[in-house]
Amino acid sequence: MRALRHPSLAGRVTLLTTIAVGLSVAFVALGAFMTVRVQMQSTLDNSLLDRAQAAARTQALSSLSTRLEIPSWALGAGDIRVAFVYPDGSVLTQDKGPRLYIGEPELAVAHGERKWNIRTIVAGDTRYRVATVPANTDGEALVVAQSLEPQQQVLARLGVVMLLFGLLGVVAAGMAGWAVATNGLRPVRRLTTEVEAIARTEDLTPIQVEGKEDDEVARLASAFNEMLTALAASRDRQRQLVADAGHELRTPLTSLRTNIELLTQADGPGAMTLPEEARAELLDDVRAQIEELSTLVGDLVELSRDDRADHLVAPVDLAEVVDQALARVRRRAPGLVFDVAAEPFELVGDAAALERAVTNLLDNAAKWSPPGGTVTVRLAGGVLTVDDEGPGISEEDRPHVFDRFWRAEESRGMPGSGLGLSIVRQVADRHAGRLEVTTSPAGGARLVLALPAEAPASPAPSTTGSRA
Repeated sequence: MRALRHPSLAGRVTLLTTIAVGLSVAFVALGAFMTVRVQMQSTLDNSLLDRAQAAARTQALSSLSTRLEIPSWALGAGDIRVAFVYPDGSVLTQDKGPRLYIGEPELAVAHGERKWNIRTIVAGDTRYRVATVPANTDGEALVVAQSLEPQQQVLARLGVVMLLFGLLGVVAAGMAGWAVATNGLRPVRRLTTEVEAIARTEDLTPIQVEGKEDDEVARLASAFNEMLTALAASRDRQRQLVADAGHELRTPLTSLRTNIELLTQADGPGAMTLPEEARAELLDDVRAQIEELSTLVGDLVELSRDDRADHLVAPVDLAEVVDQALARVRRRAPGLVFDVAAEPFELVGDAAALERAVTNLLDNAAKWSPPGGTVTVRLAGGVLTVDDEGPGISEEDRPHVFDRFWRAEESRGMPGSGLGLSIVRQVADRHAGRLEVTTSPAGGARLVLALPAEAPASPAPSTTGSRA
């Protein structure tokens, strides 16, 4: 039952082919049957009408058939019945058989209202084709009737023959459809086998593509190969992310374990008591390492978010986002000066993600700026520029500065996970933005985040500045 409710592709192709051919055969057979029927009817009508008109012109037929009471078959018209109709409705005939019911059409010919008439009537159990023409004598009409039984027998035999040939055609179509489905779907079955093997073995080797570029199966195989390439790249990135994350987590975890062991040994029985200053220093190190781990885990969670996932998207004023990020960074870097000029700029996006990206840009600038240095922030037309007074980023390092866990040689000993700018790039890509790194006028690094406007702010832009 399941196979009937959900047939295979080959079964559907066979069924559709059989139905299509069956309908075609049925329409052709019906068209041929109707054509033959109409043609036979037309031929019979013409023959009856010609014979009736020829007989009406013969006066002897009327005399012999009525006055001498000689039936029409004795005169060589054995396949027809002959009768005379008068205006008063009387009918004269010497032919035996069911009574021919004469109606208004025949009387209209007898009255001279019609030149001729031909129609089908039923007499007894027999259907007759009746042709009526005026006779030579005024007020008479000659009726010639021929049984339709021979024609019906021919049509019945023709219908049986067409039905048999139609059934044979449907069977042949089903067999042909099955053969076409079996041979035509062989590449699909081969492709299915290879895909099942890939799913079973997780071997992402591309599938061999056979056929022309415009071939549907070849296009399907090419699409599978593109999917395998993307899947392999995603798996490689995942493995690299896990390896890099493990490497980054190893250092703070090792340091944290060492500090905790020292504190545990100092608190044990018979152990030498640590000086209060040393103990406070160890506790500060533990808190700093826990904070570093928390930051790293948060960055990893942020990077693991799907770019196409549903986020809280709403109109956002980028200037307000910059103000909120500055408030956080100022608390973490109280010794720096922030020179800010931000114009209102409204766009549609994820406010939380945008604030995280701006905060990372400002944190990066604060980390590299010298004590008492100035971080310059400018926002105009959706372009956010952050300049620092640090050593800058060399030309050879700029292609890698947004890679995950990448660090320059001079930043190996500085705090951070190497994920901050990667998160900024992810947010920029999510908002169809652009991220660039150049050199600031002070010789430090300049990071530029450009975002497109979905709905520009209605009020006129106003420039505001602050220094801290």
